[in-house]
This record gives sequence, structure tokens and C-alpha cells, in this order.
Amino acid sequence: DRGIALHKMIRLVSYGLGGEGYMTFMGNEFGHPEWIDFPRAGNNNSYHHARRRWDLAERDDLRYQHLDRFEEGMHKLEARFPWLSSSHQYVSLTDEGDKVVVFERGTLLFVFNFHPTKSFTDYKIGTNWPGVHKIVLDSDSDYYGGHNRLDSS
Repeated sequence: DRGIALHKMIRLVSYGLGGEGYMTFMGNEFGHPEWIDFPRAGNNNSYHHARRRWDLAERDDLRYQHLDRFEEGMHKLEARFPWLSSSHQYVSLTDEGDKVVVFERGTLLFVFNFHPTKSFTDYKIGTNWPGVHKIVLDSDSDYYGGHNRLDSS
């Protein structure tokens, strides 16, 4: 659980702060279990590891489907609230003790709790925007293989 949660959050931090683009490397889009090794002299021109197992994300008995769905959710979020083209980027909080990172990008506020055991309620963070905020992407949603611990209403 923890590894998959970290995988999703690190991907979203990279997407949110990574500049003007986001690249998914072959196999990383849903945590592929194998490596890619294209035919070359060093492996006797073998095609044995020159394949992707796209079917793994479609299997209900594996958790790759959740990573694949989260990847899709991130792309849909960026399409709905385009932040990659925005010049507004501000990291408002990094708390080493609480393991919390908060930043603004475009019109979105990204909040990450990397702490392995602590959850927070009513955590005070600074933002450019007044008013009530709502969750538009939750890495802990059961749809993405999480535990659905946040109230997204």
C-alpha cells in the first residue's frame, strides 16, 4: 500500500512542478514489473525483453489497474485545469517534520502528506486564493486503489 501511494504522489508532484511538460517512461505509467531491453549486440539481438505487458493494467487480480487509472486521472486533471502552460508556480509549504508539501500551480492548490503514520485535519496552509477549496484529484480514492480516507464533498 505505502509503495503504491508514494508512487502516485511522486508522479503527481513531478507533473505539478516539473516545468512545461510531463513524460511517462515506457513501463512507468502503471508500475511495470519488467524492464525494456531492445535488441542489441549486448543481448545477442534478443527480443525477449523488448515488450510491454499492457494487459497487466486490465487484470482485476493485480493493482496495476489503479496506477493506470491514476495516470489517466492526472492527464484529465491537467486537461481540465491546464497548469503546465501556467507561469504561476509557488511552493507555499514544505514541512520536514510533518512531511507535508503544498504548492500552487496554475489555478490549483496541490497538497501532499508524505508522512507514513500521521493524518491531519484542519491543517493550516497559505494560498493565494480565499474561500473554500474542494478536492479534484485524490490519490487515496478507492478508484485509484487507496483507502478513501478523505471527505471530497
